[in-house]
Amino acid sequence: MASMVPYDRYGRLAHQMFPFDMLDDFMSIPESVTADFKMDVEEKDDGYVISAHVPGVKRDQIDVELNEGRLSITVDKKDSDEEKGKNYIHKETSEYSSTRGVYLKDAATSGLTAKLADGVLVVNVPKQQEKENVTKVSID
Repeated sequence: MASMVPYDRYGRLAHQMFPFDMLDDFMSIPESVTADFKMDVEEKDDGYVISAHVPGVKRDQIDVELNEGRLSITVDKKDSDEEKGKNYIHKETSEYSSTRGVYLKDAATSGLTAKLADGVLVVNVPKQQEKENVTKVSID
């Protein structure tokens, strides 16, 4: 049975005209649909550490790509077949797709690692070693 208390799901007193949170459900969009996942980028001497907070997301729903210095993390969360057969009265989790990216000017294209644990994806991107592009020319 739905809540009969005149408060909405955020703890605010609901308007007396709408004692249930029905209007709130139609007027608001769940945060999981609109908000991107949170991402932290830390620069170290030898590379970058990117932490993406992706709770409830599985490994096969994440794509990490480095293309010309731009690191992109894409999350494509879909409901499983087990979820589709359930008869929900109220459901705030949903399918969504989100991409976040950051430009890393001196990112190396090899040696990248990624690990997903406890809802946090940690990507380590090494920096390119400086190359000597100077050629000494002898004068005759």
